[in-house]
Amino acid sequence: MNDALSSYRQSGFAGDLGPGRSAAVLVVDIVQAYLVDGSPLRAPVEAAVSAAATLVAAARDAEVPVVFTRVSYQTGGLDGGLFMHKIPALTVFEEGSELGDFPPDPRPLEGETVVTKQYASAFFGTSLAATLTARGIDTLYICGLTTSGCIRASATDALQHGFRPLVVSDACGDRELGMHESNLLDLQAKYADVLTLAEAQELLGR
Repeated sequence: MNDALSSYRQSGFAGDLGPGRSAAVLVVDIVQAYLVDGSPLRAPVEAAVSAAATLVAAARDAEVPVVFTRVSYQTGGLDGGLFMHKIPALTVFEEGSELGDFPPDPRPLEGETVVTKQYASAFFGTSLAATLTARGIDTLYICGLTTSGCIRASATDALQHGFRPLVVSDACGDRELGMHESNLLDLQAKYADVLTLAEAQELLGR
């Protein structure tokens, strides 16, 4: 990854965004569908979920806001559009499914914002940008599932909405390691800063 990133930098990519004045942690779609055996979306993401829980705890200790996202569709999936046609397994997120619920950790505390979405990006068709702007937040530490899907889409949209996306690599997961690594590389090159959990914890503690 370092060699490839050096090539990007030589071509004028991969500048550093850094954190701004006011941050939040965005926890993207860490739900039971990726963790429960028998779910069509089951993936080897336990380490990422554990790291995300650590990141959330650090944010709460530092009194940094935490925002969660989840996916939910009406019965029959009519609000899933072509996304559900492309990924039929998304039916696990129809209203009432336990697979759409949060795991024991991390999960939202009372009073924390939960954004419900139907598509990959946490920003598309949601009030997330307005909620962050109203709170004066300009930086997002992004973690969750999956790196090549909703993390990538949310980080890219964060940049396009004027927020600084800081993707926490250890706290993101995917079903294929190669997809995870290649998407982190591309995010670092073009759309976000990619940090380790330790780096994110240090910044949150300042």
